Amino acid sequence: MIDLSSNLLGAAGAGSATAIALAALLLRLSLGGLFLAHAYLKYFVFTPKGAAGFFASLGVPGWFAYLTIAAETLGGIALILGFQTSLVALLLIPTLLGAAILAHGKNGFWFNNENGGWEYPAFWAVTLLIQALLGGGALALTA
Repeated sequence: MIDLSSNLLGAAGAGSATAIALAALLLRLSLGGLFLAHAYLKYFVFTPKGAAGFFASLGVPGWFAYLTIAAETLGGIALILGFQTSLVALLLIPTLLGAAILAHGKNGFWFNNENGGWEYPAFWAVTLLIQALLGGGALALTA
């Protein structure tokens, strides 16, 4: 555990096992919610067929869109529940790296660039690695 006793927030519990477990929970819920939102977008707004067409336009087989929708949905649910959190987080990283490289790489770094740069999906991939290292945290079904 990190000794934050000399830190102003350390006296309030920052860095404690309880705080770390709660931080892991908040990160897990946020990541899970984002994955469900992105699956919703692909399924109900772009439609699976439209998402498959977009994937094909990137040079990726269209059926990867269906796989991505399933991964985002099941992964999002697993993260929210805290089911095999570390494993699920690691397994979702390629999804974000694929988005960063294939869909956003040509748009530059900044996400506010036209069609979004790779900044956001790359950061999201890093948060998944952090989640994998932290584990499920508070209220997780399994680590």
